[in-house]
Amino acid sequence: MERPLADEIRPQSLDEVVGQRHLLGPNGVLRRIIESGVSANMVFYGPSGTGKTTIANLIAQRTHRTLYRLNATTASLQDIKDIISDVGTLMAPGGALLYLDEIQYFNKKQQQSLLEFMENGKITLIASTTENPYFYVYTALLSRSTVFEFKAVPPKEVLPAVERALKIEQERLELPLKWEEEVPLDIATACGGDVRKAINAVELLCRAALPDPEGNLVLTREDALQLAQRSAMRYDRDGDAHYDILSALQKSIRGSDPDAAVHYLARLLEAGDLLSPCRRLLVIAAEDIGLAYPQAIAITKACVDAAVQLGLPEARLPLAEAAVLLATAPKSNTAHNAIIAAMADVAKGKTGDIPRCLQNVHADTTGFDNKQHYKYPHDYPNRWVEQQYLPDALQGVRYYQWGENKTEQAARAYWEKIKGGPL
Repeated sequence: MERPLADEIRPQSLDEVVGQRHLLGPNGVLRRIIESGVSANMVFYGPSGTGKTTIANLIAQRTHRTLYRLNATTASLQDIKDIISDVGTLMAPGGALLYLDEIQYFNKKQQQSLLEFMENGKITLIASTTENPYFYVYTALLSRSTVFEFKAVPPKEVLPAVERALKIEQERLELPLKWEEEVPLDIATACGGDVRKAINAVELLCRAALPDPEGNLVLTREDALQLAQRSAMRYDRDGDAHYDILSALQKSIRGSDPDAAVHYLARLLEAGDLLSPCRRLLVIAAEDIGLAYPQAIAITKACVDAAVQLGLPEARLPLAEAAVLLATAPKSNTAHNAIIAAMADVAKGKTGDIPRCLQNVHADTTGFDNKQHYKYPHDYPNRWVEQQYLPDALQGVRYYQWGENKTEQAARAYWEKIKGGPL
């Protein structure tokens, strides 16, 4: 039976690993640890197909430890106990290296069970996860491990792996194999930084290739792009990637970059997510554009309503309008800052009694002054009269600070004129 291409091409040395130059380059700390032969508990954090399993294999070879692989989605405590029972036997004479994939699926009790064996040296743990370990991994386990972040591999670094895979396929196939010049880079680009996905794409393309009149199997660019369709998407509505894209969308709009804004919006929509960008665009209109362009939230709401009524794929049109509008609009976070500051004071107990003039007085106890003494601003010139609104304990507190944009400065000039002095 023929080995899967991804397994056959798996690197046998650190120099063959593609990507992760920040960890495995000449001065990379992980490379130095591996080359020293030191056994250390580690947590590998990063997207799929970026070399985490490969590195674990190389560490096992370097430290002369038997490698055991478990996936937390299916493994149990008994599986771990079975591994421990092998330590010191012919099965694991040098100790056990446990590679625990998707550790975030182990509950707290299961993760705690690993601590004893990590501390007495019976096992060296290398845990991997695609989610942020500081959110999903038990603190005590993290304190006994070193976290290394693996990053998506850029296309130029995936390319050598793709070319190597194509050469292996040339040797494996019965018919001569050829490909259009752009095919390797197309595959490397479309894989979304996942090397394993790129290798699998090569294997599938070769199996689906049709012979030309000369009897050569030809990989076309059209086939490569069709196979790679949507493959570059890293998206999980319950995972970090989802929130990373939403964060990038908001920060791009806040930074007034319409091109980046529509890019991240496209990634959300291509994944079939309509609700998340609708909600986030409304938040952005209020938080980041705010009083600099107060109509922005009304326009965004209209775009969101239209998108929901239209559904995908047409929903992309009003949402794109909203994203570009918000990115190119003037920015103000003064309202955001004001409510945050006010809520912080309320949370600290800085409140006080509501001034008498503002209370809803309708049934005061007999014998007390039941007059509110409220001054109705509409009865005074310019619809304003000086009056206490904040509680006594907060007199003089300023939550709202005027923004430097045209709209807020115009409002400031108006009220300074009405109130007879700088605000």
